Amino acid sequence: MTFRLFNSHSRKKEVFKPLSPDKVTIYVCGPTVYGPSHIGNARPAVVFDVLADLLRTSFKQVIYARNITDIDDRIINAAKEEKEDISKITMKYTEQYKYDMKALNVSFPDEEPYATAHIKEMIEFINDLLIKEFAYVSDDHVLFDISSYNSYGMLSRRNPEEMIAGSRVEVQSYKKNPLDFVLWKPSLENEIGWDSPWGFGRPGWHLECSTMIFKLFGKTIDIHGGGEDLTFPHHENEIAQSSCRNDGHPLANYWVHNGLVQMDKTKMSKSLGNVLLVKDLVKKVPGEVIRFSLLSTHYRQPLIWNQRLIDQSNTVLNNMYSLLADTKD
Repeated sequence: MTFRLFNSHSRKKEVFKPLSPDKVTIYVCGPTVYGPSHIGNARPAVVFDVLADLLRTSFKQVIYARNITDIDDRIINAAKEEKEDISKITMKYTEQYKYDMKALNVSFPDEEPYATAHIKEMIEFINDLLIKEFAYVSDDHVLFDISSYNSYGMLSRRNPEEMIAGSRVEVQSYKKNPLDFVLWKPSLENEIGWDSPWGFGRPGWHLECSTMIFKLFGKTIDIHGGGEDLTFPHHENEIAQSSCRNDGHPLANYWVHNGLVQMDKTKMSKSLGNVLLVKDLVKKVPGEVIRFSLLSTHYRQPLIWNQRLIDQSNTVLNNMYSLLADTKD
């Protein structure tokens, strides 16, 4: 059977040809565990769970990895707000995420790497970029120099002005270019950190996924997935640093992104305060209905979440179960 995927990089459907005829490698950006998961976090988990299952019908081996980001500025802030140790914060919300996904019948990934378990490899990654002059040290930070990578922006197809105005781009005096992104940053004495050649600190967000992919799969994987909000800057930066470190080898041959969940046509996010927590929703709605709702719209399109959607999904599922019951009689 011919399997086709819409590749976000080429902006078109392509016949899927894995690197190995009988094996498929998938990496999906998982949760940053600084709070309970909301229904927007659940959509990529469900979408890529289905994709992995579909691929298993056509290929002998599918290795699906979904990471846990357990070091991030938002986690540090959450620990301060809740007056808890970071390890307790990450453990609590990681377990909550796993419980929530189980309630939605999402299978556990084959690999679930934790960022903090790969600090040594991250330092090695940065060292390689410095040696190859794709990165520089400034004011106790190590930054990736985007001027050294001519293909920057190929995934998101944004011009520099759009990139600078984009999400999570920090303009700082220690950067040569506003788009240069942090590979390593200093930590305060009372903050979590690790010793490194550049001082006590912690890795940048974008570095984490690239490092874990390399550790698990090598230079190139078949499919890299995540929500469309990660296209820039996260996935764009992953591509840049990985390509430069790995002598031009692509990080992934296929990029797959799901559309976002919206409440009243606005992206659902913790920062906007319009989230619907999975743990609260499953108390009122069966997990299978929530899962069906998340799959009721084309995966690349925005999903408008409301009570009507839940009611429709519940009705459709009940009708399907009735039909199945009738066939058994």
